[in-house]
Amino acid sequence: MKGTFVARNEAATRVQTSDLDARLQRRAKWSRLDIRLSPYLYISPFYIVFAIVGLFPLLYTAYIATRKWNSIAGDTGTAICGATCGDANATSWFGNFDWVLHQPDFWVALRNTFAIFLISTVPQIIAAILIAHVLDSNLRAKTFWRMGVLLPYVVAPMAAAIIFSQVFSDNMGIINSLFNAVGLPKVAWHANPLASWIAIASIVDFRWTGYNTLILLAAMQAIPHELNEAAEVDGAGRWRQLVSITIPQLRPTLIFVIITSTIGGLQIFDEPQMFSSAGSYGGSSQQFLTVTQFLWRTGFVSTNNSNMGRAAAVAWILFLIIVAMAVVNFLLTSRISSGDARASRRAQKKGGAR
Repeated sequence: MKGTFVARNEAATRVQTSDLDARLQRRAKWSRLDIRLSPYLYISPFYIVFAIVGLFPLLYTAYIATRKWNSIAGDTGTAICGATCGDANATSWFGNFDWVLHQPDFWVALRNTFAIFLISTVPQIIAAILIAHVLDSNLRAKTFWRMGVLLPYVVAPMAAAIIFSQVFSDNMGIINSLFNAVGLPKVAWHANPLASWIAIASIVDFRWTGYNTLILLAAMQAIPHELNEAAEVDGAGRWRQLVSITIPQLRPTLIFVIITSTIGGLQIFDEPQMFSSAGSYGGSSQQFLTVTQFLWRTGFVSTNNSNMGRAAAVAWILFLIIVAMAVVNFLLTSRISSGDARASRRAQKKGGAR
């Protein structure tokens, strides 16, 4: 009896030990799995939302761009290539793209978009660097000035466009009134292409200069102050410090600002739309029609050209242009960076040789 009791106890102990080992193994397995999966679970919400609201619309738009898709009738088949393919009834997957590329208004809109982009972006980045450099110095009430710089950014684009459309009014605008007061002729801000580009670019600069200023200011504050102090000891003034020390240290941030400004500048819509007179989209002679306005007019406004497939083709052409410009910016900045690295290595070799 006693031996049987001991054997039962040993068997129960072995069972408990094996159960404990199994639980410990399962716990260790779940712990390893948690360590491996936790980082992906933390970042998964972004990719899920991006797949729903970003990637899926992008791919679906690519499909619509190959179809004759009307906002009323829906999908009515493959896109019609038209007379450019030699047959007015010929169909092709690239028919909408062919139609867009043979529209004179599209090329006018592309010219206007690039003109407004260049006129607005270059002064905007230069002004943002200079304002950030001033705000980085020892100013009184720094917080007040930084908030003041950011205020135009929080103004609704529609409100800013309406205000500036009155400022640049052809008859009673403030600018023309000042020109009249000093004996200069009035400027046809809405009729002259260059004048309208400058007026719209001023709206863009008003809204986005402060935003870029704060980004550059944050990057400037990360630059070690010892560099500027050493340059000041060597006799370098504020301008020399900005050109020789601050701007080279801002290269990664400047790349970010240039790329985001490029993307935003090529997608401009609100400012020229609100600057247009009632019933005219992009001016009476399309003098400031942009690509996004042409897209909107093609897909939603014109009863003759109302076709979501063609509008989707315009969107994809604009997307490819933006991607191409981003690649060019990347290659240029990479070449500049590699050139600076080679120059520094050559300088180090010369210093070692001495």
